[in-house]
Amino acid sequence: MLGFVAMSAVAGVLVTVSVTPVVALSGMAATNTISVFENLPDYIKIEPLSQKSDIFATRSDGTFELLASFYDQNRIEVGWDAISQFAKDAAVAGEDPRFYEHGGVDLQGTLRATATTVAGGNTQGGSSITQQYVKNVLVQKCAVLNDQSAHDACYTAATETTPDRKLKEMRLAIGVEKQYSKHDILQQYFNITGFGGTVYGIEAAANYYFNTAAANLTLPQAASLVAIVNNPVKFQLDKPASETNGAANGYAANKQRRDYILREMLRYKKITQGDYDAAVAAPVEPIITEPSTGCQTALANAFFCDYVTKILQTDPTFGADAATRMLNFRRGGYDVYTSLDLDVQNAAVTTMNEQVPKVYAGGDVGAVITSVQVGTGRVLAMTQNKDYSQDPAVQATGANYTGINYATDYSEGGSSGFQPGSTYKVFTLAEWLKEDHSLNERVDSRRKANWGTFQDSCLGPQNYDKQNWNPRNDANESGANYTALQSTIGSINTGFIGMAKKLDLCGIRKTAELFGVHRADGRPLSQTAASVIGTNEVAPLTMTVAFAGIANKGVTCSPIAIDRIVGPGDVEIPVPPSVCTQSVDSTVAAGMAYAMRRVMTSGTGRQSNVSTKPSVPMIGKTGTTDGAKDTWMSGASTKVATVVAVVSLTGTLSQRRQYFGRDQIATARHRMWPAVMSVVNAKYGGDAFEELAPKYIPPPVVVAPPTAKPVTPPVVPPPADPPAAPPADPPVDPPAAPPEVPAPGQ
Repeated sequence: MLGFVAMSAVAGVLVTVSVTPVVALSGMAATNTISVFENLPDYIKIEPLSQKSDIFATRSDGTFELLASFYDQNRIEVGWDAISQFAKDAAVAGEDPRFYEHGGVDLQGTLRATATTVAGGNTQGGSSITQQYVKNVLVQKCAVLNDQSAHDACYTAATETTPDRKLKEMRLAIGVEKQYSKHDILQQYFNITGFGGTVYGIEAAANYYFNTAAANLTLPQAASLVAIVNNPVKFQLDKPASETNGAANGYAANKQRRDYILREMLRYKKITQGDYDAAVAAPVEPIITEPSTGCQTALANAFFCDYVTKILQTDPTFGADAATRMLNFRRGGYDVYTSLDLDVQNAAVTTMNEQVPKVYAGGDVGAVITSVQVGTGRVLAMTQNKDYSQDPAVQATGANYTGINYATDYSEGGSSGFQPGSTYKVFTLAEWLKEDHSLNERVDSRRKANWGTFQDSCLGPQNYDKQNWNPRNDANESGANYTALQSTIGSINTGFIGMAKKLDLCGIRKTAELFGVHRADGRPLSQTAASVIGTNEVAPLTMTVAFAGIANKGVTCSPIAIDRIVGPGDVEIPVPPSVCTQSVDSTVAAGMAYAMRRVMTSGTGRQSNVSTKPSVPMIGKTGTTDGAKDTWMSGASTKVATVVAVVSLTGTLSQRRQYFGRDQIATARHRMWPAVMSVVNAKYGGDAFEELAPKYIPPPVVVAPPTAKPVTPPVVPPPADPPAAPPADPPVDPPAAPPEVPAPGQ
């Protein structure tokens, strides 16, 4: 009696099943025959599936190296020819032997499964491959819902064991069969099906379980994967040893199901007896190969990878907000080809590992190297002396781990910035030349505690008479009237302060901003007299972009890290472009380059210049903050700009008083910068910088006696370096003037 009642409960389904194959095969509209179907769609469209996205870098030969993958579902969609015939035959023989005969619903299989279930046997599926595909499509529609309650309700409706749900599944399966070929359906079945955990699709399953491609699966491997589909929890191959499955008992559950599938393949003449005997004799031997997941798998390139993900989160192409964009990226199946040049990057990583330890007992030291291509803004290298992890538990295991990218702004996953010291003086030099001052013009550069009033067209005059601000020079130079060129070559603090007295502090700040300079923490740049010698905290990448702008005849191009994005179906996705701005006139840039070239040949940057081979014309500027807490070497050829910074992350230490092994910490920048630029120069070359405009080094005026005829003044070379030239190590910048107190780098 109970069996009769149960059969009655599914009678509507069975009647439908008896009709639908005829409907599907005859091409009649099901809605004209079965009124219960009237509110259902005709079919489910085959749509793009959630699949992993990859980020790549470029090798020397132009090929691409995978940095990292991102996914909610580890899936790689493949075509018909990329799936092993063994897998196709195994699925049909094991799951739906009459797949090529029915019209979406296997009447015989459904009746058998229903009868067995009602009679008290084990619950039987009886679903055709097409029905399984429909169910998976409905489940996938639930997977993309961000609201948990909506997701749960959707999933229940797609999977609950009820006649209504089964009826809907059958109806949709018939519609799919009318719309698509058997090959299309089977191909999409293999791409959508779950193979346990986050592994979806035959290609990802072949990669993960057997370290091979779906096209190269052997007969026993194919049968083992198809076995998983029947019950992923029971039959998957990466579970720990257990009574039901696992390496300890030869994955007995999977092998039992695999061998059943092999018998069915033999029964339906898909394989020979010899094939069958060899396959069942083969042990189940998975080769679990974990996929690249997240930036931590990019190892030394992880911080650049992290920077790329931050860019993707700000790109409206991927959604309305950062969270949605990243979610869409993880599901979209995008290939992101980045600007990272592995030749330059590997040089940066190698010298970083050789010169700066990840953890230093004498203090909390960080170091960063960035390189940017001149004229394009493409970021070629980005590395630091730490291991990457965003997991607090991992970070707690050692000071070598951090999730902070020292190269970038706070909003891009970086720190609140570091003081660049004398490196920042180049913007005062730019403003000096913009205002038509010459390089051999002298200024009052005596050290004193009463610098008087500085002009500021934005905030009003700034008075330093009573501030007790007495900045010194690195070698205590006391020259009273250095030229602008001498101040640049020797990085004379008081010389630049004297230059600023003749300029507008607001103008200096605006010129820096024209080169893309901004504080890493997002606050406005300070424009005090102290800021002239480098108290604003900035990101190293920001300084690299600025130096690339100087080398590019005054045209600054915003940084970009992505060259191309290719979506599913090889569709090109627009990428955020570099925006190039004329920061200063090319004649001003040429004047800056001339002075900064002298820094490299006879000034504080000479140590980096002489160590770079092959040699091409290069500009540069060193920087050291108060107490030698942070040291910088920033420079460029006409092709690539590179910045090296060694900084105190917390606390203070004197880099001139402490050592990495036998080498002074303060000179580490002069060992790393040449190592990177030597590779850069060999690969990219470099041209001469533009000639200096005569107005920036005017000849001296010769006053003739009153009775003599006018004398044409001779052309003389630029003034020599200051008599008390400082050592190659750059000068120490003074502390900021009150009330401005530089914050420590983080």
